[in-house]
Amino acid sequence: MSCLLAACTKQNGAADTVLNEMLPADSSSSANAKYSGSFGNGPFGTVSGKASVYLKDGKYLLALEGVSISNGPDLHVYLSKEVQPINFIDLGKLKSTNGNQLYEIPGTPDFSLYTHALIHCQQYNHLFGSAMLK
Repeated sequence: MSCLLAACTKQNGAADTVLNEMLPADSSSSANAKYSGSFGNGPFGTVSGKASVYLKDGKYLLALEGVSISNGPDLHVYLSKEVQPINFIDLGKLKSTNGNQLYEIPGTPDFSLYTHALIHCQQYNHLFGSAMLK
């Protein structure tokens, strides 16, 4: 990871390998994803790629696939009821600004309510991007 003032660039290391090991061999097919959606830009950043929810060994996982995310401080991944993070589950700090990455979703949230994956800057309360999970 390299940082310049408040912006950080996280490099994608073993994320692709971890994603491939954790998900079924044919996970690139949307048929294996319980929910998925493409990211769109928020008012404070750019995000492209796909978010997908998988169920593996009784645990829900959020996979960010082929993402490219603009730099920002304190970026987190949320599973949210709305596009703005009002009612959300914080899945942790963003692991990388590009490539594939995987986040464990705690418990068994109601995915009819938690319908958005968000990339959000906690420090400044800025939405970088969102994906509606269908």
